[in-house]
Amino acid sequence: MKEGILYCDGASSGNPGASGVGAVLLLEDKTYEISEHIGTATNNIAEYTALIRGLSRAKALKIERLKIFLDSELLVKQIEGSYKVKSENLKGLHQEALSRLKSFKAYTISHIPREQNKKADALAKKAAAIPSCSGH
Repeated sequence: MKEGILYCDGASSGNPGASGVGAVLLLEDKTYEISEHIGTATNNIAEYTALIRGLSRAKALKIERLKIFLDSELLVKQIEGSYKVKSENLKGLHQEALSRLKSFKAYTISHIPREQNKKADALAKKAAAIPSCSGH
């Protein structure tokens, strides 16, 4: 059974502003990176879009079990169902993410500190054209 580890992050240079997504997908033998500008969006839209892009890549690579790590506690809690999705702008993205997650045999989703998500953060900021700074 093919297993993978996915780190995702979204970045926005305003809320809303120029935004990008970053994801790092680790397989036993290979690392895949996603860094994509998504236009003008809020930070939460960028976070969801990063997750969806990462899930799409994992599915394309025929991964069946996935460990997902995000530094957005809001997104993790919404996916787990412990927080409601109140924003109309996020409801469709939330449903799409849940639908994609159901296609995996197994997955876990965990909140991690930003310091443990540096690569995905850097890829998202690069895509959004936000200069990296050490505090964020």
